[in-house]
Amino acid sequence: MKYTTLLFDVDDTILDFKAAELQGLAKLFEHYGYHLNDSLLKRYQIVNQGLWKAFEENKCTREEVLNTRFGLFFEQLGKKVDSVAVEKEYRQYLNQGSQRLGNSLDIVADLADKADLYVVTNGVAKTQYQRLEAAKLLPYFKDIFVSETIGYQKPRIEFFQHVFNKIAPVDLEKTVIIGDSLSSDIKGGQNAGIDTIWLNANQQETPTIKPTYTIQNLDDLYQIL
Repeated sequence: MKYTTLLFDVDDTILDFKAAELQGLAKLFEHYGYHLNDSLLKRYQIVNQGLWKAFEENKCTREEVLNTRFGLFFEQLGKKVDSVAVEKEYRQYLNQGSQRLGNSLDIVADLADKADLYVVTNGVAKTQYQRLEAAKLLPYFKDIFVSETIGYQKPRIEFFQHVFNKIAPVDLEKTVIIGDSLSSDIKGGQNAGIDTIWLNANQQETPTIKPTYTIQNLDDLYQIL
């Protein structure tokens, strides 16, 4: 194989985060007397995505994202809640979401026999471990790197420096990151000096961040690796 070290993002790369999120939000909103519909989901996504973007840009901490997003969201609905408590409840629902994306299990299992596989994610450690284990993906990765435990998030170079130090020795020319996010995965790979594979399942137009390769599904990896 051209690459011997493969860094995999988790959400919407090997696990279907959107499905897990919808499942978790539906249960959460039902508990607070709301039915999850497109309008409600859109309002939540605007709040949530805005906070995570600020986190990627190092404008706020992960804890600030998690501990304020539901308070801000429900505030728009005229409802005051304990944002930290709601986050904890949502996390319990989200942890149950282990839906795999496509045939990621077969692909990861096959690639694990040919290269060293690692997880690199900005998610919450407990959540990601539980979901990967439930999805039966965990055994195929040599290590799991989560921003929560590292103290830095993708695309920060410090995140990748930590990863490289842990898996040393590593040949950067034979290392590639695979992920769906241009702003964290692809930009992060560029910051780290490694090749990048953008999983563009929705065929979005490529903005200023240019990946080394673009694929529409994980099966396309075999044409590159």
